[in-house]
Amino acid sequence: MSPPLSWNLRERSSLIYRILHIIDCSLVSLTLYALVKLYQVPWNPYYNYLEILSFVLSFLSFHHYQLYRSWRGWKYYREFMVIVQGWGTVVGLLLFYFFIFKISHTYSRVVFIIWSLIMPLIIFISHLLVRKTLRYFRSQGKNIRHAVIAGAGPLGQRMAKQMEDIPWAGIEVLGFFDDKDETRKHLGEINKPLLGRIEEIKGYLSVNDIDYVYIALPMRAELKIFRILAECRDLGAHIYLVPDLYTFGLHNAEIQSLGDMLVLNFNPDLSWKRRFDIVFSLAVLILFSPFFLLIAMAIKLTSRGPVLYGHRRIMATGREFGCLKFRTMVVDADKQLAKLLENDDEACKEWGKTFKLKKDPRVTWIGKFLRRTSLDELPQFINVLKGDMSVVGARPIVSKELQEFYKEKDNHSAGRYCSMKPGITGPWQVTKRSDTDDYQERVQLDDWYVLNHSLRADLKIILKTIWCMFTGKGAY
Repeated sequence: MSPPLSWNLRERSSLIYRILHIIDCSLVSLTLYALVKLYQVPWNPYYNYLEILSFVLSFLSFHHYQLYRSWRGWKYYREFMVIVQGWGTVVGLLLFYFFIFKISHTYSRVVFIIWSLIMPLIIFISHLLVRKTLRYFRSQGKNIRHAVIAGAGPLGQRMAKQMEDIPWAGIEVLGFFDDKDETRKHLGEINKPLLGRIEEIKGYLSVNDIDYVYIALPMRAELKIFRILAECRDLGAHIYLVPDLYTFGLHNAEIQSLGDMLVLNFNPDLSWKRRFDIVFSLAVLILFSPFFLLIAMAIKLTSRGPVLYGHRRIMATGREFGCLKFRTMVVDADKQLAKLLENDDEACKEWGKTFKLKKDPRVTWIGKFLRRTSLDELPQFINVLKGDMSVVGARPIVSKELQEFYKEKDNHSAGRYCSMKPGITGPWQVTKRSDTDDYQERVQLDDWYVLNHSLRADLKIILKTIWCMFTGKGAY
């Protein structure tokens, strides 16, 4: 009797990774040989030793860092960082070898440096080609792994939906296990069956070829979680626990250790963000200092009053600060707003929904230009240097907005908002801007940024902001 197709595919995939392991180690040796020939360095016996040693060290190091694990569903940069770690270990060991035997003079420094720098990229390219090929076959319904989910609540359904959204991962969810019969009524959108109760998972795994079991039960169900771990870990399936952190909106927490205890750190490490803010803000303030002077002169010549305007906004931890802008309104704008809202019902309704007016009579003619191009926000780079703001972040809001739209609607949103500094620009400024009529869209965009911030995301938002400054879409 021939083995099932899924078993053949699993064995074939494992064989592919074993072959890739040999290919990567061979690439290390071949690249060294190619560089020696390219730079016309005389070949000596020491290069033979280096070829063999680098192959062996690469084989052991790449295996140690589990470079050939299953990367289904993982982002590319995570694999690249593991490659850098593995290769960095090889380079470190080779340098130690040179030092111990005093033979560094027998090798070309230029060749060794270039070899050390380009190998992670070469290895990553080979992995990228393999992953792209496997992703293609998986998206075509081949090389599929099968999974079941313990828990059919919101967390389990979210997990199943995630699997559907990334078909290239090649993981098919066959169904759910749950003890609540009423969950059957809520599985229509997911279109996956309820396979049985939690206690029946063991029997199901015994007679079915299942690769993954995802435990998506709430934290309070620890007894059921322990039962699954105790009964099912020897039945051929990999078992994963999906933390119920989405309930608290804290799924970007970092796992740390304190002695023998594991702790979750809900305070994001933003040191990289602060360094970026300082460098970027200094560059902008220096490069655009002539524009600061021209804008200040234009404001002074066209309307009476100060050049800068500081509005009280919310910063990290909920404290207030003076958010600087070039003044774009008349001096007594607050008094005029009170009269306007008292006499104009439409304006009052619009202000109550968005805290903005599309046709605001208080804005000066030079102020309209500054707002449309977002040049009125240039002084906020001073706030960034002071540490009140970031270059990219959630929108700076007033205390009333935090109370009415973040705390009242969703207490988690208020806490997340106050965990980071507001930004000069952010996802709202480069998507909807002031075109949105639904304030909750703004809250959701702020939430998204707090939970998904990264250097890559910040750079993309900055580039989009520059484009928006030229188009002026949604700014008033």
